[in-house]
Amino acid sequence: MKPFIVSIAVVLGMGFVGSAMSADMPEIAKKLGCNACHSIEKKIVGPAWQAVADKYKGVAGAADKLNAKIAKGGSGVWGATPMPPQIRASDADRKELVTFILGLAK
Repeated sequence: MKPFIVSIAVVLGMGFVGSAMSADMPEIAKKLGCNACHSIEKKIVGPAWQAVADKYKGVAGAADKLNAKIAKGGSGVWGATPMPPQIRASDADRKELVTFILGLAK
């Protein structure tokens, strides 16, 4: 009986870790250095991506707007600190980032 209980605890623990890891920052964000200014749940220099997702949830054209913001940069939406254009991010990179960010919406 004891090994069965331990097995159940391990399986449940793995499920918890897996769900926590599913919201980790994507590799492309790390490669491009997005994590220098953004995190998923906490404001650093720029807004938390969770806040971005929640703000744009259900907004028509949100993906295109965020894609353009990443490509061209901008300021004023989340405060005075400008976000520089991310010139190293390809169209595919931006699409992957935007899909991830908007997918965080609650």
